[in-house]
Amino acid sequence: MPNHTGRRAVFPGTFDPPTNGHVDIIQRGSKLVDELIVAVGHNPEKEALFTPAERVEMLVELVGDLKGVRVEAYEGLTAEFVQSAYADIIIRGIRDNVDLHYELQQANINLAIGSVETIFLLTRDQYALTSSTYIKQIVELGMADVNRLSRLVPRSIARRLKKKFGY
Repeated sequence: MPNHTGRRAVFPGTFDPPTNGHVDIIQRGSKLVDELIVAVGHNPEKEALFTPAERVEMLVELVGDLKGVRVEAYEGLTAEFVQSAYADIIIRGIRDNVDLHYELQQANINLAIGSVETIFLLTRDQYALTSSTYIKQIVELGMADVNRLSRLVPRSIARRLKKKFGY
């Protein structure tokens, strides 16, 4: 086991695409720990628009300059990744009671199988309705105005979404 001091946390997600809400949680979470690993994972229940490498690249662009933050992709169970990264905790954002219900189940599973604690950060009001799935649907259905999209995602991500959907 590598020798590390301080608290290391993992903020896992698919980040397909990264949203302003994700960036906010990363910024706030990074202040709570010595090192935060933004872990780009695969959700078999969702079809990804961006490749893992593209999502890592986007996140590095957005948060790579934050002290103590690094971004990497992973495969498999989050609890196993957290253990392999020698992290102490998982950080998750909560938008509403639906998120809370799902995240409580996940937190209990991660605690049971990996002895990993979870810290929940409440999403700021302006990001409470932001969802990567909805953002992709909005762009796919024709809304490609970067100024309007930048209310939901960083401008660089809005441009990537437009390009991905051929606008």
